[in-house]
Amino acid sequence: MIEHSGVSGEGAETGETLQRIIGAEAGALDRAAEGALRPRELADFVGQKKVREQLSLVLDAASLRGTPPEHMLLSGPPGLGKTTLAMIIAHELGSPLKITSGPAVQHAGDLAAILSSLEEGEVLFIDEIHRLARPAEEMLYMAMEDFRVDVVVGKGVGATAIPLELPPFTAVGATTRAGMLPSPLRDRFGFTGHLDYYTAEELALVIARSAARLEIDIDPQSAHEIASRSRGTPRIANRLLRRVRDYAQVRGGGAITMDSTLEALTVYEVDPRGLDRLDRAVLQALCTKFGGGPVGLSTLAIAVGEETETVETVVEPFLVREGLLGRTPRGRIATPAAWEHLGLDVPAVDPARGGTLFDEPGREDGRFN
Repeated sequence: MIEHSGVSGEGAETGETLQRIIGAEAGALDRAAEGALRPRELADFVGQKKVREQLSLVLDAASLRGTPPEHMLLSGPPGLGKTTLAMIIAHELGSPLKITSGPAVQHAGDLAAILSSLEEGEVLFIDEIHRLARPAEEMLYMAMEDFRVDVVVGKGVGATAIPLELPPFTAVGATTRAGMLPSPLRDRFGFTGHLDYYTAEELALVIARSAARLEIDIDPQSAHEIASRSRGTPRIANRLLRRVRDYAQVRGGGAITMDSTLEALTVYEVDPRGLDRLDRAVLQALCTKFGGGPVGLSTLAIAVGEETETVETVVEPFLVREGLLGRTPRGRIATPAAWEHLGLDVPAVDPARGGTLFDEPGREDGRFN
């Protein structure tokens, strides 16, 4: 049994203001579609071999002892399967799962209400746990370590603390920013698993499994093509699969072939490296309008007609990870790979060296002879 308390952290944080087909954040439709595709057992979970092996040992050992397993922390970028793993943990333990999120728990009383409703052995999943309010964090410390909380009744000198005993439970936290977790909270998790981006081969298996669940006919080449453009993220892979399915049903006769896959991805403007229109617009502006940089972030955002925060948090991380964009103290620069990806000639002067208008040919330090 899965019980939801509050809203999912990722959807609440983004507000779904910029829903991109290659965005890793989950919208309402994504969460509904993912629910039908999630594996229920650890053996069916594709990828994350190390985390799966470690998690299997923790769960098997707890089952042999007949006690709830230690608290667990799952970290990694959005869309890699942290929520799915939490559901699998509850299923493997045969325990109910209660789901909440950091943004939904703004007061200690909110957390106290959730904790007091837990049953013995139940799994409490807290998504985006790094966004918990400070009073709730401090209450969670005691709950995780001593399985009790102190509920304060009243104010001022007349306030009294009522101890509330809790049944043994397992807290599973998920975070996209492990560095933002305070050390006392991080230390209370007995197991920490970090999820990495998937390879194209692993994503092809995810797509094949999802296609079978959705009763979609897809050939291996098409699955691999979709996987190669999915930025190493299963959520994006499943979203692209649904869009390619729509195209194939409307214009391709139903079955997903290589031709219909390439045509659909062209319609949705996802190129072979997984870049969409906005990604390419940033690179195009950087290379053609500013000579490859360095250029300030706000200037670059104005050039593409987007907010500075959008460029910094939505576009830049993937471009930096792909080696297409670099960050320097003087601003953003386009790497040689970015020029080549756009089909442009790489300039003779590397902008990473910080050349200026006053540099003389043959002098790297820019000084006059």
